[in-house]
Order: sequence, then C-alpha cells, then structure tokens
Amino acid sequence: MQFEVLAKCHTTRARVSKMRLAHGVTMLPTFMPVATQAAIKGLTPQQVEALGVNLILNNTYHLNLRPGIQVLKEAGGAHKFQGWNHNLLTDSGGFQLVSLSKFTKITEEGALFASPFDGKPTMLTPEESISIQHAIGADIIMQLDDVVSSLTVGPRVEEAMWRTIRWLDRCIESHQKSGRDDVQNLFAIVQGGLNPDLRDKCLDEMIARRDRVAGYAIGGLSGGEEKDIFWRVIKQCADKLPEDRPRYSMGIGFAEDLLVCVALGVDMADCVFPTRTARFGVALTPKGPLNLRLSKHAADMMPIEEGCPCPTCASGTSRAILHHNATLETATAHAITQHNLVFQARIMGGARDAIINGTFPDYLKNFFANYFGDAGYPEWCVNALRSVGVDLLEGRPEVKVISGDGAKWEYSDAA
Repeated sequence: MQFEVLAKCHTTRARVSKMRLAHGVTMLPTFMPVATQAAIKGLTPQQVEALGVNLILNNTYHLNLRPGIQVLKEAGGAHKFQGWNHNLLTDSGGFQLVSLSKFTKITEEGALFASPFDGKPTMLTPEESISIQHAIGADIIMQLDDVVSSLTVGPRVEEAMWRTIRWLDRCIESHQKSGRDDVQNLFAIVQGGLNPDLRDKCLDEMIARRDRVAGYAIGGLSGGEEKDIFWRVIKQCADKLPEDRPRYSMGIGFAEDLLVCVALGVDMADCVFPTRTARFGVALTPKGPLNLRLSKHAADMMPIEEGCPCPTCASGTSRAILHHNATLETATAHAITQHNLVFQARIMGGARDAIINGTFPDYLKNFFANYFGDAGYPEWCVNALRSVGVDLLEGRPEVKVISGDGAKWEYSDAA
C-alpha cells in the first residue's frame, strides 16, 4: 500500500488522501458498498464500476461457507470469481460473532460457529481468518477481532478488547509468514466498547504495532448506542490514530454519519444501508430519504433527483414508475440501488473537493441545511461538528435542534 495525504481541512480533522493498492488507486475519504456474497445485490460488476465505485467489501465468513475456499482458489481469488477488477476489502468474520451470536461460542483459540445453513461446526481462528482472506485475495484484509455488542457493559467488554489485541498478534504473525504482506494489507481493529479508558488502552496497544499493520479500523459501534456517545468514540480514536495510516469506521452509512465521521478524521466507511434501503423503496437525496412507496409519488413524473448523474435519474425514470413497482419488481430495486450508490459517492466526492478547495466547513453547513431543512438538526451532529470548529447554527438561530439520533424518514403518507 502507498498512502499519501494530499490535503487537510483548515478547520476540522478532515483530509483527502490517495491510497494505492494492487488493483488501483482509491481516493479517500470514500464509502465502500457491501458485496456480502461477492455481489452488490441486483447489480453486475460492470454496473458498479460504471457508477464510479472502485473499492467494495466482501464478507469472509459468508464466502468461507459458500462457495468455500477451494472454489475461490480454483477461480484465482474473489476478484476473478466475481469479475471485479478494482480494489477489494474483506472483513474478518468478527462481526458475525455478534450478528450470529446464537450460533457462536468464543474461546481463546477462536470462534466456534455452527453454520446457519446446515449446522456444521466451524472453528474460525485468527490464523484461519487470515488464511481465508489470503484465498479471497482482497487488497485490504482485517484482523479477526472479538466483537461484542456496543450495548454490552461489564467485564466482557474488557475481555474482548484484550483478546482482540492478542488475536491481532496472531494475525500479524500468520500474515507475515505467508509472504503476502506486500500485496495484501492488514488492518487492525480498535475495540473497547463505549468505555473511553478501554478504548485508550486498545489504541495504545494497536499503535505500538503500527509498523506491522497498514491501517486501522474503529470497530464495535453502530450497534444501537446513542449517537452522542458514538461520535465521541470516533473522535477519541481518530484523534489518536497515526496520521500516516488510513482510518476506517466500520458499519457507517447514513449521510449525516458519514460527513461527521469525515470531519472527525475518518477516511473510509462501509454499510449495507444504501443498498438495503433501496430494496424497500427508499431513495437517498440531498433533501433527505425519499420513501417512494408513499402514494404522493404515484403521479410524480420527476426523477428521484434533478441533475443526478446516476443511470436512473439521467434516463428520466420517474418517481411514479418507481412507486408503481417499489418492492414488487426487482428492476425497481436495481434502479434505486444505482441511485443510492451514486448518492453516497457524490457525498464523499463533494467532501473531497471541498477539503481540497478549503471550503469543507461551508460544505457541511450547506449539506445539513438542505438535508434536514425545517425538520431541525440532530443535536449530536451539532455537538460533534462544534468539537472540530464548525457551528451548524452560526447565522441560523431559527433552526431547531433535535435530541436523539435525529434520523429523517418518511414513514407514512401523512409525512
């Protein structure tokens, strides 16, 4: 990996970087769509490429179960298997320790899984996770971490944090012995729950290993914790992590979350949100999510977003036809998925341009004004951005501030 910081915001911690990997250059900050089973649901690799995406995420746990490592080896790795010629990141399977916890038993050796497909037991150790990711051939691979729900408290959080550090050492050793550390780049994952002291201890341990990892991820969040706590953990980690390594916040996908994280110093994020929400008929726009299932769109001949370059909007596909087939026809899910991925890419591309041009604080203010409008700004966003010198309320005393996560959704035809 070649990682170079090209520009920094003069106010916030945001930055623009160039990350060169074996399959090309990815400009940061960026959002990574999730191709869990080696496919972005509903889209071909050629369609994804045409949207301007050049870094996606595959899931180690699922690809190990199906199609299995032997098939991936015979295919020549996941790039060739799925027809993807650009950069690829694999998670380690650690998140499944939480999401599939009823199938899992954690020991010091590793995680014992019962397959959700056939019940067959499988032991995932740090070494096995690295071996699987070697077979997949991803450009960025993640350490196996002991993940607990972000709402967990008590001794289990500290236990998981220290085990994650021990497992990192085992991942590093396995990766270096393989001789693949010059083409596949290992990232460490900072754990510690919502406890600042544990996060600090984990950060110190991870940073002490900086010469043996290519980058860092912030894990263990986006599990239902309060957003006012979420951003403080992100800031604590981003402030302390090395300047010369990429910083990846795992599981972040809402537009406001992405921009706050970028302002706090995060370079990369991933989430199933834009693709999953598309399958429920929700399009993402600069004025907030658009629930195309609502009857108010039944006769609306406007595209999802005027001026959007995505294939759906550029072709003039109307809200009316999308409403007509939302959640019924796969073609509609595909059309909204393409739009949503372009929306995410435009948010991050706009952030990069603004950072380079020295206008990122204004970019943030304009985005929030358009996105939330009269609905009011989430208090946690206001607090988070104030911590890095941006006051969303400056010159706008009339704007309401809303407690809680402040997510903006249309739930019914009355909305």
